[in-house]
Amino acid sequence: MQTSQQSTKERILSAAEVLFARHGFDGASLRQLTAAAGVNLAAVNYHFGSKDRLVEEVFRRRLDELNSRRLKALARIAGHPETTLEDVLAAFIKPALELSHDGSGTLFMRVLARAFAEHDDTLRRFLSENYGHVMRQFTAEFARLLPHLSKEELYWRIDLVTGALTHAMSGFGMIQRKSDVTETMHREQTAAHLIRFSAAGLSHP
Repeated sequence: MQTSQQSTKERILSAAEVLFARHGFDGASLRQLTAAAGVNLAAVNYHFGSKDRLVEEVFRRRLDELNSRRLKALARIAGHPETTLEDVLAAFIKPALELSHDGSGTLFMRVLARAFAEHDDTLRRFLSENYGHVMRQFTAEFARLLPHLSKEELYWRIDLVTGALTHAMSGFGMIQRKSDVTETMHREQTAAHLIRFSAAGLSHP
């Protein structure tokens, strides 16, 4: 019974991810969702209770693991005298790129991009309340390594780095993987370019 329930829940989440990426949060209807997932409305209500809660669970499914990886990577280097700006950026960027190239990860990145583009205050509050502590820990380490920057200037630069990462993760960019380049090689190239670019922008006088 538990396996069946889990399967139904995952099916709803996967269908929701596709529809949110394609139509946005307001544009994707529950009728479309139930048809795509092969369930009835009662199943959606049973597992999630409301559309807002469903949206939140779509994010939790991906972001809990992503930010756990990020924080573990950061914990290994935070506060050490030999830690470089590139080390911290790698802890922030590489787990995200691994997610974006993992099966439906690219699809989720488009959902994440929509969250920023659609200015949904409820969703933004959810993301801030549940994952804001991750960004605060990274910001503290960036601040330690970049003492010449004011708090406001640092926030501006981190926001731009995050935007560049979201763009790279979504697959919307001009640089597409060549046929003779593996997914792993392409991800490593993307990480190297993005870390180098971000380090230059963050450390600029």
